[in-house]
Amino acid sequence: MLRRTTLALLIGLLAAAHSSADEPKAWAEGNLADLVSLYRHFHQHPELSFQEKETAARLADELEKAGYRVTRNVGGHGVVGLLKHGDGPTLMLRTDLDALPVVEQTGLVYSSQVRAKDDAGNDVGVMHACGHDLHMTNLIGTARYLAENKDRWRGTLLLVGQPAEERGKGARAMLADGLFEKFPKPDFALALHVDAAAAVGQVGCRAGYALANVDSVDITIKGKGGHGAYPHATIDPIVIAARFVLDLQTIVSREVKPTDPAVVTVGSIHAGTKHNVIPDACQLQLTVRSYSPEVRKQLLAAIQRKAKAAAASAAAPEPVVTVSDEGTPALFNDEELVGRLIPVFERAVGKENVVLAEQSMGGEDFSHYGLAGVPIFMLRLGTIDPQRLAGFARFVQQPPSLHSPLYYPDAEPSLVTGITAMSAAALDLLAPKSLEK
Repeated sequence: MLRRTTLALLIGLLAAAHSSADEPKAWAEGNLADLVSLYRHFHQHPELSFQEKETAARLADELEKAGYRVTRNVGGHGVVGLLKHGDGPTLMLRTDLDALPVVEQTGLVYSSQVRAKDDAGNDVGVMHACGHDLHMTNLIGTARYLAENKDRWRGTLLLVGQPAEERGKGARAMLADGLFEKFPKPDFALALHVDAAAAVGQVGCRAGYALANVDSVDITIKGKGGHGAYPHATIDPIVIAARFVLDLQTIVSREVKPTDPAVVTVGSIHAGTKHNVIPDACQLQLTVRSYSPEVRKQLLAAIQRKAKAAAASAAAPEPVVTVSDEGTPALFNDEELVGRLIPVFERAVGKENVVLAEQSMGGEDFSHYGLAGVPIFMLRLGTIDPQRLAGFARFVQQPPSLHSPLYYPDAEPSLVTGITAMSAAALDLLAPKSLEK
């Protein structure tokens, strides 16, 4: 009887150990060394938007090794990995691939030393200053976990490595190349984004609008150049531009409903070559942010109207106003999907670690998949060790923001939390009927 009891206890312990090993957090912690090595590889080998050839190749290789059927060169350097396991929904998990033209200043031993030519032929430093290296590693870790634990889910995984997020064009390029026609159209799509001001272990969630419409506007104010001593013989585009910049401030303050978020920022203004020469033209570059399509349209129309009015007031030629094709629509997290997954995250990482993410006027082209008819949810992943955050607070400083040459995540705990959260979400959304609650 004692031997039988001992045997039963041993079997129970072995079963419990197997169950624990299959949990996402335990799996991530057990595979962390290899994942960190992979993260550092991506960090040290960044590539600019639409130049992500080697990055895409490495991601594709890793997905193939994990058992996914991989298609390369979708919409440029886009990568699609498919893994079907029985009947069930299709879940899309997306990562971005590209890096930024930023010279890294973190001082890390694995910091990027890469330089490359941008589209204009300029020699620039290249850095993963927006966390896409962590995003890719998180996707690969989640992909490996789900491939190794197929007994826990049913359906189809559609893993997407997307180029050119920083240019706002990658999602559109993949969709235009037939992403949802050549491959199963997902029932849900998830992504995460690093948060440069949140503590590791935290998962930020927000239903509804989370990120903004983003538009870049280039404006040429035309004038009539001449000698600075004879302004009456000229039409000074710099004076017109100065009036126009002030006029812009009234769009948000006096034309947009106060409860509708909006930003109009003049980020660049250039004109002239010498003290006593009035130039023929002045160039301005604007970034324009909003949430609703109506406000987006209102802002762009008001900018054009005020540019023309400023020029007309000086009898100047009509200005040239160009809205860049690199704009992105606002990201709207599906409210039902967010509501379903918040309890899942609370069980996976602790209720105290699931926080309400703040709305941001930043942009993300993950929004295009939502506009294509797929319920989407982008969660925020805390990436800064609490002691680092406390150090910044002690000196009354803000931590380096995304796109800063000084930003870096604390990779190990960030990866554990990210893989745990995304894997738990996938297991819930693809739960076999017999396991659904």
